[in-house]
Amino acid sequence: MKFVEVPMLPIVIPFGVVIFLVLLWVLRSRGRVTLARASVAAVLAVYAGGVIANTVFPIFLRYGTGFYDGPRPLPLYLVPFVDYGLEDALINIAVFIPLGILFPLLITRPRWWKVLVIVAAASLAIELLQMAAARFAFSGHLADINDWLTNILGGMIGYGLFLLLTRSTWIAGFVQQFRWPARERAGVDG
Repeated sequence: MKFVEVPMLPIVIPFGVVIFLVLLWVLRSRGRVTLARASVAAVLAVYAGGVIANTVFPIFLRYGTGFYDGPRPLPLYLVPFVDYGLEDALINIAVFIPLGILFPLLITRPRWWKVLVIVAAASLAIELLQMAAARFAFSGHLADINDWLTNILGGMIGYGLFLLLTRSTWIAGFVQQFRWPARERAGVDG
């Protein structure tokens, strides 16, 4: 039996490009594409690709005949805060701080619960991808409730930093260039 590593770049780069194009399409549908707003889409696409590259890969596929070790246990860890190191917690917090800062730029009225839902959903998607990659291929990652919780904490810290920084009128004015406008409603008289 042999193992072959799934190449990361042919998956991650198209993923990032698709994210960028979808975000540009959404921005265009809102009516005002600017370089600053398009740069938010680019940063989010690169961020998403980087997160996938570092949380799901490397993945190895098995082929050929030979030794079979039987079914593997489900790669899922649901016991919170047991055997979870400080370094892992800090890395998972740091990885999601940018999402907590960037997501409020995309919506007209960012609220803590909207950021919480997006951050929790994004982290859950990553954990499910890790579980699937470990279950159906050979990946060194597993789905971990601790990762999910610390990712959410990181995203909320990022949102808190966003709120803190935009309290300054100068910074808020600068950030306003990057904020995406609300979707224009057709047929609404002003």
